[in-house]
Amino acid sequence: QEFDGNKLVYFDNGATSQKPSHVMKALDDYYRFYNSNVHRGIHALSAKATDAYESARRKVANFINAADSREIIFTRNATEAINLVAYSWGLSNLKQGDEIILTVAEHHSAIVPWQFVSQKTGAVLKYVGLTKEEVPDIEQLKGLLSSKTKIVVVHHVSNVLGSMLPIEEVVSCANKVGAKVLVDACQSVPHMPVDVQKLGADFLVASSHKMCGPTGVGFLHGKFEILSSMEPFLGGGEMIADVFEDKSTYAEPPSR
Repeated sequence: QEFDGNKLVYFDNGATSQKPSHVMKALDDYYRFYNSNVHRGIHALSAKATDAYESARRKVANFINAADSREIIFTRNATEAINLVAYSWGLSNLKQGDEIILTVAEHHSAIVPWQFVSQKTGAVLKYVGLTKEEVPDIEQLKGLLSSKTKIVVVHHVSNVLGSMLPIEEVVSCANKVGAKVLVDACQSVPHMPVDVQKLGADFLVASSHKMCGPTGVGFLHGKFEILSSMEPFLGGGEMIADVFEDKSTYAEPPSR
């Protein structure tokens, strides 16, 4: 298409990518031919929809080399994935005086949820500044780590600064003080090989719409033993095992 007589060239992929025809066809085929509830029916269309849904989970797991497809939690976007960790893990594991380390270069979606958690728990936010090259100061990050540090929240690649952080090094240093690491990989997963087992982070988030996929889908990767220990984020139908009048029991990840 043209604007003011010039052919349109789209470069804003850091914000959202355009969708290939195969992606649009896959969505169209679902709504035309097997639109049905996933995991909530026993008829043929529901079975087909469920198979396609779980196939997508396995593809994501393979794409980032997750140890188990159950470590992939589908969300509405990366923002919801970060909020899931903040509320489900953060509120249950952080207390007065604990510390959360972030960099000043994080997306607001990676900062604001932890501000909420800080206000509710009394945990303290610690920020890593920038070097003279205007990239996050990893040496300062290392210096901030202590026994009070409970989680480190960092981006993998920044589409603003162009920085690419040494995640394996950050994880190694955080592990020495017993801290968890959450990685915002929205800008790295679409553009470079990302191996979550090699990186070693406890949590990693990314978003479909930045990597040629549909809008309204993101994912959280979490180590299975951590996901299993976390309280459910949202209550509803698929996340339960049994429901009684006064209590419920919860399904294992990824359903919970």
